[in-house]
Amino acid sequence: MFLQRGGIVMIPLLLCSIIVVAIAIERAIVLRSKKVLIPEIINVIETIKQPEDIHLALSICQKNEGVFAHIVRLGLENRDLPADELKELITDQGRQEVRSLEKGLVIIETIAGIAPLLGLLGTVTGMIKVFTVISQQGLGQTQALSGGISEALITTVVGLSIGIPSLVLYNYFTNKAENLILDIEKFTSQLLRKLSRFHAAATNN
Repeated sequence: MFLQRGGIVMIPLLLCSIIVVAIAIERAIVLRSKKVLIPEIINVIETIKQPEDIHLALSICQKNEGVFAHIVRLGLENRDLPADELKELITDQGRQEVRSLEKGLVIIETIAGIAPLLGLLGTVTGMIKVFTVISQQGLGQTQALSGGISEALITTVVGLSIGIPSLVLYNYFTNKAENLILDIEKFTSQLLRKLSRFHAAATNN
């Protein structure tokens, strides 16, 4: 009944709300800190003391999946490269991998922008109906007039009710993804420094 009173604009608004909820649930699961920054890999990076420890770190990375595990594993597998080449390799791979952390956020941002506009569109169509009734039947048809006014108000409320939470969710998940990327960079830099030190020691010997 509520959907019918809002008119045809309620259909895209309903679709927008379903998409936002689906992406928000998926992002909430994917962007959990312990799922991205696997504690076992962080621990092994911090405890690497000598080149012999690398095999243990590599085996742990091979057992895990995800952005962080892939980047660390790439660094360990190419540990014999010069420091500059290794850094460039990991940076390039990191850029590719971190895109998965931001997956779907553009869609939420887009819906945050278009949902209020769809609500405004419903308002305009509702007011057109009101003025059409007035021009054809005069101001005495209160039931017909109230139908158009109701459509105009409902779509505005629904559009804002979808747009505002979508904007909040977009900012929340964007900030969460950026923090995870910064943490990945911190631990990857720590690993790079250790691998560079091992490589320099092996070269000098």
